[in-house]
Amino acid sequence: MKKLINKLYRNRVLEPEEFKELIGNRSPELSEYLFEKARELGIQNYGDDVYIRGLIEFTNYCKNDCYYCGIRKSNSKAERYRLTKEQILQCCEVGYKLGFRTYVLQGGEDGYYTDERMIDIIQSIKQNHPDCAITLSLGEKSCETYKAFFDAGADRYLLRHETANEEHYGRLHPSQMSLQNRKQCLYHLKEIGYQVGCGFMVGSPYQTTDCLVEDLLFIKELNPHMVGIGPFIPHHDTPFADEEAGPLELTLFLLGIIRLMLPSVLLPATTALGTINPRGRELGILAGANVVMPNLSPTDVRSKYLLYDNKICTGDEAAECRYCMQKRMESIGYHVAVSRGDHKAMDKSIF
Repeated sequence: MKKLINKLYRNRVLEPEEFKELIGNRSPELSEYLFEKARELGIQNYGDDVYIRGLIEFTNYCKNDCYYCGIRKSNSKAERYRLTKEQILQCCEVGYKLGFRTYVLQGGEDGYYTDERMIDIIQSIKQNHPDCAITLSLGEKSCETYKAFFDAGADRYLLRHETANEEHYGRLHPSQMSLQNRKQCLYHLKEIGYQVGCGFMVGSPYQTTDCLVEDLLFIKELNPHMVGIGPFIPHHDTPFADEEAGPLELTLFLLGIIRLMLPSVLLPATTALGTINPRGRELGILAGANVVMPNLSPTDVRSKYLLYDNKICTGDEAAECRYCMQKRMESIGYHVAVSRGDHKAMDKSIF
């Protein structure tokens, strides 16, 4: 199996059957070998820097009904909220003083935030903090809307594809949603000029190793700037309430594979990793990740933005999250960077 890891390290891709063999035969020893290679590539591209993103979860209204998601439209028990423009700008102000130079505006697909409202918010953040990057994670929009947000100053867009297998996608989402449209959105975002992020859940219901191989091959084809993967975690008010959470070790193994496939990719160690294991984010960094996303949302709404159960840090102040993360990263020999943390190919300062 080490031969396959070495081949992936050299060639940046494997044949589908080779990916399947590698994933199916993983072991603690093989994982550690993979992680060593992944860390080597991460350090070659970004040194020992870990980039922090300030996460602002500004609305938990959503028009979609994804079967795995706690803020799905049909969840009548969700306590809904929306942040005002002023609250969002205040989050950014607090974050800036704490050293954040990227803000991630994340929310459900909420029609209240019209293009005009979002453009005003984006422009205001850029006016207040011109040296900062804005990442949006707002779901599927038209190409025209994506372009308008980009022109207003948005730099990056996160749109997890969740699964690249058509049949699997249909078992996780209602029939109105389509994988084809999801993928088309990602290609539109790249064409416009965003730094683009995709990603998937690990261990979601009905997922097979073949599904994971399709995910990896799609990611290789798309060649995104960012990839966000994390374990599936059930939410008690969804159709998947009784399903098992995705495994930590498989998530870490896939992080290592993705780092070898895309050596300069920006790869988060997600909150979901930290939720299923107290050291999950540290283990994610040691498996090849190089981004963490502490929460800047007001503490009174954090417990309402629950995509899954037992989410960590819902009661922490922004400063607690920031300095806790710094100590965690320093404890494993990494350094939290105060910078925008652009993808290497997009970072004008290195040319």
